[in-house]
Amino acid sequence: MAEKTISLAITRQDRPDTPPYVEEFEIPYRPNMNIISALMEIRRNPVNKSGKATTPVAWDMNCLEEVCGACSLVINGKPRQSCTALIDKLEQPIRLDPMRTFPVVRDLQVDRSRMFDSLKKVKAWIPIDGTYDLGAGPRMPEKKRQWAYELSKCMTCGVCLEACPNVNSRSNFIGPAPLSQVRLFNAHPTGEMNKEERLKAIMGDGGLANCGNSQNCVQSCPKGIPLTTSIAALNRETSIQAFKSFFGSDH
Repeated sequence: MAEKTISLAITRQDRPDTPPYVEEFEIPYRPNMNIISALMEIRRNPVNKSGKATTPVAWDMNCLEEVCGACSLVINGKPRQSCTALIDKLEQPIRLDPMRTFPVVRDLQVDRSRMFDSLKKVKAWIPIDGTYDLGAGPRMPEKKRQWAYELSKCMTCGVCLEACPNVNSRSNFIGPAPLSQVRLFNAHPTGEMNKEERLKAIMGDGGLANCGNSQNCVQSCPKGIPLTTSIAALNRETSIQAFKSFFGSDH
């Protein structure tokens, strides 16, 4: 009886300035494998389907439990986390591609600076002056804490940006994840002091107005974050902010 195998077709790219190509691999099957373990098997023995020695496939990974967000790939045409993509649930040959929203570094590795720069733009943190003990901060109401916790699950994996048709090389749209982080940090009792600054950052070019409401983001998010709910809430917040700015009440 022939040994059971796994077939993979992987898009590879040697350098950022070289053209991509597809290389096929066939590896031994083991129960309960995920895409990461398949890539590790290729790395252990880098031989392609034709039996020719090749270079190990380059990809990103870290936690292996869908927390860090590093291992995002396009798997059989769908952007998702490769650590939770189980071989037994995927149609073969399994096609692995890098996310195209971001520049390819090598093979399946991409440069996600675009997303991190957007988080800087919207001040997706709570600035505290000094590292001394300030004591307990103001408490967040339980009802608000519950939905804010859902937003805090964001791994900055980039899957929602890859799924969004409005995030591409021809657009400077910051995308769903950074927008949702604006809502999260504006909801925090201490983060609220920078609310106006964050709202103004998403009211310009590349901000909320660039969202086409395709809702691909919320359908693809590995953590089920209510991204479109955040965008709708921010539309209301920015409308109020626009009135305040127009009538000068924010000065």
